[in-house]
Amino acid sequence: MPSKSKPKLSRGVLDMKFMQRTKAKVDKETADEQSRALYSNEINEKMLNSNSNYIVEPSYSICAGLIDGRLSFRGMNPEIEQLMEQEQTEKQRLKKPEQPKEVSDQDMAKTYYANKAPALTSSMGKKFSTKKDLKRKQNGDSDNHPHKNHHKAQFRKPRPDDD
Repeated sequence: MPSKSKPKLSRGVLDMKFMQRTKAKVDKETADEQSRALYSNEINEKMLNSNSNYIVEPSYSICAGLIDGRLSFRGMNPEIEQLMEQEQTEKQRLKKPEQPKEVSDQDMAKTYYANKAPALTSSMGKKFSTKKDLKRKQNGDSDNHPHKNHHKAQFRKPRPDDD
């Protein structure tokens, strides 16, 4: 009995704008078929049909980050020591080496505060200053005392003899 195969759409039809979703779906299906063909001897039907996202490990040492159970010290078991050295070099190779700093953290902090701190303090000072202080600065008064004891002019009653 011949197997029924899906009719395939031409590349010209799939390149049309309204067929983009279908094109993505067809591409995904072909990629899945290729991966199944590559790993067909390793993947069984149970793995294909299962909905489980869990991997069962026979030991919890991988999860806990434990080292292997066999250890050797001072040349007692050279094969084990060689394996441990290989694992150690592999881990170091995978780790990205930290680049040396050209400027220390203290120098960066000093430079930042030398350049930015005056601007920050002046902006915060503007936030809490009064209109009188701002006008005084604009007029060029260079008083360091923003709140001097100036007597505020008040309305006075006219004297009866001033008529």
